[in-house]
Amino acid sequence: MMDSPLPPPEENHTQADFIQKELNFDVDPDDPMTKATLTDHPVNEWMDILGNGQLRKKVLKAGQKNSRPNRSDMCVLKYIGKLEDGTVVDEEEDITIQLGDAEVIQGLDLATALMDVEEEAVIEVHSRFAYGSLGRKSPPLPDIPPDAKIIYEVTLKQVEMEPDIEELDHHDKRRIGNMKRERGNWWFARNENSTAIQCYRRALEYLAPSSENDMLEQKKSDNKGENVTDADLQAMLEDALKVHNNLAAAQLKCEAYDAALKSVENVLRCQPQNVKALFRKGKILHYKGEHHKACSILTQALKIDPENKAIQQELLIIKRKSAKDARHEKNLYRKMLGATPEKSQASSSARSHKASTNLTWSILGGTAVAIVGLIAYRFVS
Repeated sequence: MMDSPLPPPEENHTQADFIQKELNFDVDPDDPMTKATLTDHPVNEWMDILGNGQLRKKVLKAGQKNSRPNRSDMCVLKYIGKLEDGTVVDEEEDITIQLGDAEVIQGLDLATALMDVEEEAVIEVHSRFAYGSLGRKSPPLPDIPPDAKIIYEVTLKQVEMEPDIEELDHHDKRRIGNMKRERGNWWFARNENSTAIQCYRRALEYLAPSSENDMLEQKKSDNKGENVTDADLQAMLEDALKVHNNLAAAQLKCEAYDAALKSVENVLRCQPQNVKALFRKGKILHYKGEHHKACSILTQALKIDPENKAIQQELLIIKRKSAKDARHEKNLYRKMLGATPEKSQASSSARSHKASTNLTWSILGGTAVAIVGLIAYRFVS
């Protein structure tokens, strides 16, 4: 049987042609970002990347054709960012970022994915994709006011593929993992919890071995002849536990309680008396409505750190809620027996009043009988 002839090369030589094929059902060719990705951008012509005017790019100098980076590629950038009044607020000469890992503001990350190597471009970033309503106050960096648009002049100097994590030596893994953890902390401090979670998960890929075999491999000499000591492994483990703890805090804020519980359990398996982890576990159980378990965990944490005000406050809140829940259950049982709390109180009051009335009449009756008896005695005498 003869093979089907291949289509002429010119019929299938671009990404735009490729996505038209029937099997590529997960690609929306009408999506603004997809269009921006698949088209060449003429020099000195503005492109609306997201279709809403909040992220625009203009090529000043074309770069090498078909050299755009992919997600997770290492990109070397030179850029200068200015406010609309010309004030310089961001400037880097040779910064290396991993594309898609939230190592720069979102607008710059998205626009870099649409640049060729050696391309120079102007990128207008609306505050929503820059520093938002918080702005930036990070001395010694210049302040960025809330809701500020930033205009960047960017050059994509170099692109390299993401290094294989398993090929990195121990110290590089730890350095990169902690860099991603610190970036996660930056996003967490800005209440950008979903982005923080993304950074923390990436940090764990570098810091947390996926199996015991990986840990044994780390103890051996790597390709560069590096000997990894038990102290090195212990330090990396402690870094990973910090990430798990921070990840739990971010997941807690996103109300992802089950995921947060798993993260915090990863800490407590290695450090059963980690006060932060116990406190967060108590809060998670509190929000899941498991007040008795939460109270037990927080009491354990308070024994380790008796002066911790946050734990004391959380315990007080839970105890009040538990008392309220107990009263609510008691009222439910009363309703099941056919009497509301109000009716029960009313009937109790009525019974007390009736008993008091009966007692009063008994006393009066007894007194009357005594008086009559006394008068009769005197009369007879």
